[in-house]
Amino acid sequence: MKRANLAVLKFFALLFLLPGLGGLIFSAMVSTDYLETLPKSPAPNELRMTPRNVHGIIIYQTAQEDTRLTIMEYSSVSVFLVGLLMGIVYLEKWSSTRQFDMDRDTLEEAEA
Repeated sequence: MKRANLAVLKFFALLFLLPGLGGLIFSAMVSTDYLETLPKSPAPNELRMTPRNVHGIIIYQTAQEDTRLTIMEYSSVSVFLVGLLMGIVYLEKWSSTRQFDMDRDTLEEAEA
């Protein structure tokens, strides 16, 4: 694989990994904020009837809050996993290219 292609693959791996990780951290912060601010028992007058388990504690949120946080968590995990997969492919291709270069250098030294 050409070095330019390796650089592009590395760029895209980081392009997905870093925002995915950032999204995971942000959704963890939102969950922790929910844990501190949302009620621990249903609050029908606030429409907080949807339960969520945060660190072993059940909190109650609105259906909209639940949907928003769920989408944020799943999309962050998906983006992170795409970046992780691309990073693994990059490392495998980089390793193969490096091994090929080392074998070629060894062969040239043996012929000299």
